[in-house]
Amino acid sequence: MKNTTLKFLLLLVTWGIASGDILAQSAGSSGSKSMYALYAIGALLLTGIWMQVSDKFAGKKSAGGAQDGSTVSLQQGHDIILKGVPAKTQVAAQAKTYAVCPPVFKGLSPIPKMEVEVGAEVKAGDALFHAKSAPSVKFVAPVSGEVIAINRGAKRAITEVVILADKEQQHRALTPPQLNSCSRQELQDFLMDSGAWALIRQRPFQIVPAPGDVPRDIFISTFDTAPLAPDLNHVVEGKGEAFQKGLDVLARLTDGSVWLGLDGRGKSAPSAVFAQAKGVKKVSFKGKHPAGNVGVQIHHINPIKSGEKVWTLNVQDVVTIGALFTEKRFNAARLVALSGDECKTTGYVSTHIGANIGDLTTGNIKGENVRIISGDILSGATTNAAGFLSPFDDQITIIEEGNDFEMFGWLAPSYARPTVSRTYLGNLVAPGRSFHVNTNTHGEKRAFVVTGQYESVLPMDVLPQHLFKAILAGDIEQMEGLGILELSEEDVALCEFACTSKQSLQQILQDGLEMMQEQM
Repeated sequence: MKNTTLKFLLLLVTWGIASGDILAQSAGSSGSKSMYALYAIGALLLTGIWMQVSDKFAGKKSAGGAQDGSTVSLQQGHDIILKGVPAKTQVAAQAKTYAVCPPVFKGLSPIPKMEVEVGAEVKAGDALFHAKSAPSVKFVAPVSGEVIAINRGAKRAITEVVILADKEQQHRALTPPQLNSCSRQELQDFLMDSGAWALIRQRPFQIVPAPGDVPRDIFISTFDTAPLAPDLNHVVEGKGEAFQKGLDVLARLTDGSVWLGLDGRGKSAPSAVFAQAKGVKKVSFKGKHPAGNVGVQIHHINPIKSGEKVWTLNVQDVVTIGALFTEKRFNAARLVALSGDECKTTGYVSTHIGANIGDLTTGNIKGENVRIISGDILSGATTNAAGFLSPFDDQITIIEEGNDFEMFGWLAPSYARPTVSRTYLGNLVAPGRSFHVNTNTHGEKRAFVVTGQYESVLPMDVLPQHLFKAILAGDIEQMEGLGILELSEEDVALCEFACTSKQSLQQILQDGLEMMQEQM
């Protein structure tokens, strides 16, 4: 706002000087008048161009360069404040069935090699299947029980391996290597056999790392700025030992550094578990969403260059890796936030990876016309009571389904709703309020026009509009040059929310990443 005011004043001064010069020459020849008029027009054009350029790059810094202990302030972004924030209380819910879903793990062949059959009894940590291209990478049962279904989808691809959980849980006993003396290969072999390797995601492409891969660096974000996101300070309470052990394990897997992105917004201090973590480098991030996205943090610490690979993990995945050594078992326990305005009782439920959504939400939904989302409302996946929680999600969001038609859209007086442009009157009357939302997009897909909206909400030195059009054109070289390898769907989710053209930007990006992966 301050920059805009200064630029407006500069525009007025420029116009005033030019106008004064013209008036001062009013007694002169007509040629002089024309010349000064041209000067005035030129000054106005230059000022306008300067305003556009400064608006585009205001607050942006060169990618990378953040040092251990430093703070990065992000100017671009937007916070969507919604009703239904999860209360820091325990919700009594228990899942009866759990599933491991191969399609969630990107890069895995659609028909992995099964190691169990329907009717088999398994313990938590027992292998269910492995990748055909990497038999040493095991995908394991999150709970003990009976395998009651192996569901298939199109072209016989396996979509779910469903387990009916035992009342009394049993775990496969593990013998971890000595962390201080084992080789990196021994450590990798143990993680692949235990099932923890599958929780690591490699960028670019968000895939499970191949056996033997060594990342340049490993990144972990310790806070989440997405709408209705869980408080990771609360999630990690009482798990400090396992979290630190997980960091120690990860430090042995890279020749670079393990980086923690800390919450520097000042709303609450980072948990002591994060702030006092040892053997890692820490950078604080201030700003609006997506400041908590690990992709944004990588970009400002040390961006991914062509040919490089980095790994990312969620906080609870680090705890699971640490528990392999502190508890000598695969502990797939998760604290999951139940959030959203259509959730009767918000809070946190103790469960395990792959829990049945219906079991966790039964009796806790207000209406009938609702949408259940595994994850946050921007980048989560639509699911239902028969679905299962993704291993990479620690949030279930329930909001009203927006399948009604609104005549005249934003032109008609209506209730206040989230908007980047602050178009609606209610946003001007009560800024900063929390909103009730539904899934209505308030418009259909339309021409892909240049608006500059994406740059205002994406705090990264990329040109998203040009990138998306390069993807649609299938221009591989242009895509790589415009920074596609640094991005994942969650990084552009806010761009999709702000998009006037109603484009499915996350799907476009995923299509582009798949094209890139085929070429590499």
